[in-house]
Amino acid sequence: MFITLIAVGRMQRGPEQDLVSTYQKRLPWRLDIHEIDIKKPAQSADERKAREAERILAAVPDGAVVIALDERGKHLSSRDLAKKFDGWSGQGFNSLAVIIGGADGLDESVRQRADLTLALGTLTWPHMLVRAMIAEQLYRVWSITAGHPYHRD
Repeated sequence: MFITLIAVGRMQRGPEQDLVSTYQKRLPWRLDIHEIDIKKPAQSADERKAREAERILAAVPDGAVVIALDERGKHLSSRDLAKKFDGWSGQGFNSLAVIIGGADGLDESVRQRADLTLALGTLTWPHMLVRAMIAEQLYRVWSITAGHPYHRD
């Protein structure tokens, strides 16, 4: 599986980056991180989301399954997420994009493009911590699908 994590904002050095790197190294699947950085200020949140959406959607690899993180998304267990991955793999998909939007959320065009809109609970999480959490969940999904003992129910 080839995974692209598309995230708005630049990650700085620190514990969150260390966690992402740790799981990126552990994960047998290829995990690339594509950061979206909009330097020119936007007039409004809607304009900012639309500009981010353009760049996000352009970064999605052709033929990739898209998971968009959104507070209104589905709440899945790690095992249920692993079942989704198995299903996509069984359908012949080998490329996946995980999208983390900016502080104002995702533009509707990104949610419409998503094959799965996923929520990480009802709490609000710092964007850089979400990257680490997603990297860990990708490793956990791999461990479930591979029968590795990392995940325990």
